Amino acid sequence: MKRVRLIALVLIAATAIASRGVWQPWIDARLAVLGFGPPSPVYLGYVEGETTLVAAPVAGRLTVRGVERGDSVRAGTTLFIVDTAQADAEIRRTEAAVHEAEARLANLLSGRRAAEQDVIRAQRKEVEAGLALAETELAREIALAARGAATTARLDQARAAAAQLRARSESLAAQERVGELGGRDQEIAMADAQVMQMQATLAQARARRDDLMPRAPQDALVENTFFNVGEHVPAGAPVVSLLAPDRVKLRFFVPEAHLALVAPGRSVRFACDSCPATLRATISYVSPRPEFTPPVIYSESARSKLVFLVEARLAADVAALRPGLPVRVEPLDRAAP
Repeated sequence: MKRVRLIALVLIAATAIASRGVWQPWIDARLAVLGFGPPSPVYLGYVEGETTLVAAPVAGRLTVRGVERGDSVRAGTTLFIVDTAQADAEIRRTEAAVHEAEARLANLLSGRRAAEQDVIRAQRKEVEAGLALAETELAREIALAARGAATTARLDQARAAAAQLRARSESLAAQERVGELGGRDQEIAMADAQVMQMQATLAQARARRDDLMPRAPQDALVENTFFNVGEHVPAGAPVVSLLAPDRVKLRFFVPEAHLALVAPGRSVRFACDSCPATLRATISYVSPRPEFTPPVIYSESARSKLVFLVEARLAADVAALRPGLPVRVEPLDRAAP
């Protein structure tokens, strides 16, 4: 009799185990209605901060470092200055070149100065007076030659003198007219292009000097400093690292069996030591491949060891958290994003 009971109990247990896969979903649904459903999964992770490394593009001596580790800086704050002596000298040289090019263009547009024109006018009046005298002398020689009282040589000499002074007068008159005009169109265009070229060179020189005085791109925390005043900074070496509030995120790991519960855009709640309750974040990234891949075969037991990296951005109302802080993450909505 006892043996029959034992066999019956074994059969009942075997039947229950075999039918568990059929009845378990129905049981879980009824328990969830009564508030006795399985607990929400909890994932372990930490706070990660993406720092911004600020460096100068050229080497030089660090002359000023206006921030210290742990300071909060506003956008536009000058973080440090690498020696700008050469950059300042280049700016002054380029500014002088710009002024020279502008003066050359203005000279072509305005023509000769008034004093130069006055000199040309005086010379023309002097030549015109001599021309009047030469023409009078020529008329006298012509009259004498008509009466046979003058030689042909003297008459030719008087004519040549009058013609020479007449040509000189016309030349000075032409110079006076040219002096009142501006430069030729090609010369003006060339001078204008030279001005623009010098202005572009000046802007480039000022930009190079600004590169030696980097400013904070946004409000941030000075996470670290790497050089002190007086030290030589190699080109491209970071001097200050910044941590902006919007560059702080959560990094946690989800088992392969729960991968369907996380997707970009879904919300999660998380907790940490000494943190306020009901902290939330939004998933921004799910790794396409597992962090730890088992060798060769994906068996049922091996799949349970697979974990996927997930990143989540903090909600706007969450205060800044320190990188490295351990957190516990729980899906906020397991059904829909």
